[in-house]
Amino acid sequence: MTAPVRTWLYVPADRPDRVAKALGSDADAVILDLEDAVAPEDKERARRNVVATLADGHHVHVRVNDPRTPHGTADVDALVASPHSPTGVRVPKCEDPEQLGRTAERLGVPVYPILESALGVEHAYALATAHPLVSGISLGEADLAADLRVTDRGALAWPRSRVVVAARAAGLPSPAQSVWTAVRDLEGLRADTDEGRRAGFFGRSVIHPAQIPVVHDACRPDPDDVAWARSLVDTVRDSDEAAWIDSTGRFVDKAVVERALWLLAIADEDPNVKEGQTS
Repeated sequence: MTAPVRTWLYVPADRPDRVAKALGSDADAVILDLEDAVAPEDKERARRNVVATLADGHHVHVRVNDPRTPHGTADVDALVASPHSPTGVRVPKCEDPEQLGRTAERLGVPVYPILESALGVEHAYALATAHPLVSGISLGEADLAADLRVTDRGALAWPRSRVVVAARAAGLPSPAQSVWTAVRDLEGLRADTDEGRRAGFFGRSVIHPAQIPVVHDACRPDPDDVAWARSLVDTVRDSDEAAWIDSTGRFVDKAVVERALWLLAIADEDPNVKEGQTS
């Protein structure tokens, strides 16, 4: 099982200095942003910077503008024309599965639709299965809250559950959480990431390097859970039974084994996790 991405670091694509810092950070994935972080008059320069970064051999993701807009069309055209492809493309404002499928077909790389409206949430599963290249879905919570006309974060509980269910029903990874915009509130970031993980999310988008270690720590599995998972997997290798009661009296079946494999995939990505020890 491939270890999942914990942090997706957004960086304005029109700022080569910030791009260089992002590439040198500990983020699991860097996203060159052509959308919200770039002013309209700087979009073309940002596209050139993306193409140059790809030509330098860097493995990066790109967030394009809404493909239904002129800027989004130009972004997709530039990526298609580039001899070097991004690792993946985040597609914002997704609502129409057919449009997403056409975009994915043109790009030919993994795409990650962002659901930022009521209609996008309603179409969550259709978007998650719109094309074989759809590799993950997530929410854009600020735009979604505006579209829903809500100010209480609790009002987003149902859309969050909807995207978690849609992702897993489509066989996609657990979705990453949306950006935590209060950059200096690292305690709030930690608490919110912990809550999100319990609700079925894993990892999140970040906008500042200081947020990276907080999210990584929040994604780290409990060492005792890792020890249990490794012991269980070792037992499975020696057992022909489909279900059994383990030494602690816990019922074990296929679903329990899959959870153990998931925990080991996370732990193996993080060398700081040692069985039976706390960090």
